[in-house]
Amino acid sequence: MARDEVRQRIVDAATHLLQTQGRDAVTTRAVSAAAGVQPPTIYRLFTDMSGLLQAVAAEGFETYLARKHAQALTDDPVQDLRTGWDLHVEFGLEHPAHYLLMYGHPTPGRRSAAADRAAQRLDLLVSRVAAAGRLAVSVETGAAMIHAAGTGVTLTLIGTPPDKRDLDLSRRLRDATISAITGTQDVDGRGVAQRAASLQASLDEADGLLTTGERALLTELLNRLADARQPPTT
Repeated sequence: MARDEVRQRIVDAATHLLQTQGRDAVTTRAVSAAAGVQPPTIYRLFTDMSGLLQAVAAEGFETYLARKHAQALTDDPVQDLRTGWDLHVEFGLEHPAHYLLMYGHPTPGRRSAAADRAAQRLDLLVSRVAAAGRLAVSVETGAAMIHAAGTGVTLTLIGTPPDKRDLDLSRRLRDATISAITGTQDVDGRGVAQRAASLQASLDEADGLLTTGERALLTELLNRLADARQPPTT
């Protein structure tokens, strides 16, 4: 049997145990028995159980990304951001065991390639809001806020008994977070933060006009303006 086939059988067995019996059921003995291999095979292919769980999490990310990339983008980038949020929460509630592996136990300074791709998709959605002149913070800050709030509410809902879940909590937090990063518009429709974020998101269109150093400096200044607290309007 080919190495890749054995590897996939082990991942599938671990995934099934995870989904049906929970994280504690994913042991070397249980996985090897379910996959029909000897325990040393797991260590040879994955180094340890942590490596196997990372492989299971990566496969979960692939399923998640397939759903995210199937999302058709519209002419309303803010609505697309709302839709992306809803897909994220929906995936977490449908695949709680996978979601906990993916987001419940982060390792500082380490992120899988699949997780990077998920982050890039979120950056894309937030960048489109900025390019439309509707973002009141930098793209980096906006994406971080969406990620933190979306992950937090999903983990909260997963940890709540199904009969006691308030699914409207996600909608409320979604709208509050998106409102916070889009901000309050001024008289002509765009405040300083929105203008700065929009220009920063459009720098690729000026490719070749700025040196690397000039672009880095301009990006730093625009992000500072985008993230600056604006005085309240009177």
